[in-house]
Amino acid sequence: MGSDTDLPVMTEAGKTLEKFGIAYEMEVLSAHRTPARAHEYATSAASTTLPVIGVPMATCVLNGLDALLSTVQMPGGIPVATMAIDKPGAVNAAIFAAEILALGDEGIARKLVAHKEELARGVAEKNARLQKQLSEKK
Repeated sequence: MGSDTDLPVMTEAGKTLEKFGIAYEMEVLSAHRTPARAHEYATSAASTTLPVIGVPMATCVLNGLDALLSTVQMPGGIPVATMAIDKPGAVNAAIFAAEILALGDEGIARKLVAHKEELARGVAEKNARLQKQLSEKK
């Protein structure tokens, strides 16, 4: 992440990865303050055959649109899977990484199925509450 102010957002990715039993690393790297270290990551991202996942951060001026566009606008041949802006993007990045890893890991695949079932149950419960409220108003 570019700053420790991004930590609350990226902590959501960490929590989600932990839910799937996936180890991760997290670092603060700044292209302006630690250019050599940031360059190492950028160089490895440019030359890797592994997936690269980008999470644009919300900003005070354009609410993250500038970060989204800079993440999306990669040259041909340098794909970056770009997620939504801020916390939803961080969670989706972790889920996307889990989906990739699940291709070769049955345990992660089972945890993903359980996660999606949990999401579906949550929606069903919310809908049941809504329907009850609506029927009580009649």
